[in-house]
Amino acid sequence: MLVKVNELLKDATENHYGVPAINVINIETAHYAALAAEQEHMPVIIQFYPGFKDYAPLSAIAGAAKYYAERASVPIAVHQDHSQGYEIALEGIRDGFPSVMVDGSSLPYEKNVALTKSVVDVANVFNVDIEAELGHVGVGANAEDFVTDGFYTDPAQAEEFVERTGCGSLAIAVGNAHGPYVKVPHLDFGRIQECREAVSIPLVMHGCSDIPDDQLQKAVNLGMSKFNIATEYFRTMYRSLEKEIESDSHDGNGVNLMFGIKEDCIAFVASKIRLLNPNNYSM
Repeated sequence: MLVKVNELLKDATENHYGVPAINVINIETAHYAALAAEQEHMPVIIQFYPGFKDYAPLSAIAGAAKYYAERASVPIAVHQDHSQGYEIALEGIRDGFPSVMVDGSSLPYEKNVALTKSVVDVANVFNVDIEAELGHVGVGANAEDFVTDGFYTDPAQAEEFVERTGCGSLAIAVGNAHGPYVKVPHLDFGRIQECREAVSIPLVMHGCSDIPDDQLQKAVNLGMSKFNIATEYFRTMYRSLEKEIESDSHDGNGVNLMFGIKEDCIAFVASKIRLLNPNNYSM
């Protein structure tokens, strides 16, 4: 069943489980994420990065993700990931995403507040959830981005930011980064706890691929609810395609090749669902 992101995350926060937010690129990867949720009888969020909109239009991915969510036997939410600016956030709202992230984290604080509030004001008219970001979640290829605590989210500022913008969930920087990491990240658990105590809305962690399992589970138990996963899912897709091609079992049949990666993709998402449910919550 298709549910709102904020509704799902509030349930996750109250019941101490995390929801994997799986970035997809096409109909197959969206479908396989939904099948994994049904297999595990637990929810997922299917999300799309708008930087790929030239490959797959926003409306096409939103439509496909909602199609599978509506027909699923478990709650599934649909979300547009990093929207860098007002225009792309509004494109996501226009093109049918029930939830949109607006990312003003690279802007000065007051401009981030203004951008986020302007998007929230529009989203409220259309009953769309808004995720925002405070702090600098950089890239894993640059160690300074995730080891420098000056980039981390200030809990006191987070409280003010949420109050002033009205955003429905907040992505925080606590030693995490996007893409492959050049060294093992070490999350700032004290800051996670302080942010959890400072704000009442669900907390989001970006860059969850390759963060050690024990750290992710501790973050769940400290109250984080949404865990964005892209790099590992796309890596699974690539490795599975590579394996299928090398097996020479499809004899050049591209259609069968895409069916061939189905089980690996489902198994990967299912493993993340189980990992982020350390307390064995059952819906």
